[in-house]
Amino acid sequence: MATTNDIKNGTVLNLDGQLWNVIEFQHVKPGKGGAFVRTKLKNVTSGKVVDKTFNAGLKIETANVDKSDMEYLYHDGSDYIFMNTSTYDQVAIPDAIVGDAKDFLLENTVVQIASHEGTALYIDLPSSVVLEITYTEPGLQGDRSTGGTKPATLETGAQIQVPLFVEQGTKVKVDTRDRSYLGRVND
Repeated sequence: MATTNDIKNGTVLNLDGQLWNVIEFQHVKPGKGGAFVRTKLKNVTSGKVVDKTFNAGLKIETANVDKSDMEYLYHDGSDYIFMNTSTYDQVAIPDAIVGDAKDFLLENTVVQIASHEGTALYIDLPSSVVLEITYTEPGLQGDRSTGGTKPATLETGAQIQVPLFVEQGTKVKVDTRDRSYLGRVND
């Protein structure tokens, strides 16, 4: 058991038998009345996001979540195969748990996999990855280097928006949290 003072981003709470990941939290002390903690929680199994408020000092149950570094090996049917980087054990994780993370997974990418009682809950990607653009329309005469974007397809099949001057075959750095273009990468 923990109190609301122990809530941090990434903490997994056990509320009514369901596991909820804390996405955001804010301790609020109004001028009048008692303090409270406002949170945004994401259900780790369904992905549903809810807002919940706890009174300050309330006892809450936290779940024991193990995070381990795993290397993505390959995709096999409906499973993604990962290898634990310290024990070399291979684990198959279903499509549903991998979710949108597949848009940024290349072979040999190291990610963190959170598990509870041996069951994988979710995947934490690195904050940014470097991927090659496999297709994008060429820039037109008169396109400026500032302002304006165009769609581009990455080597994983994901689509992002890039500036007009970026060409096919260019390696770019992409933010995995909001799918935004961060810049070109020189080899």
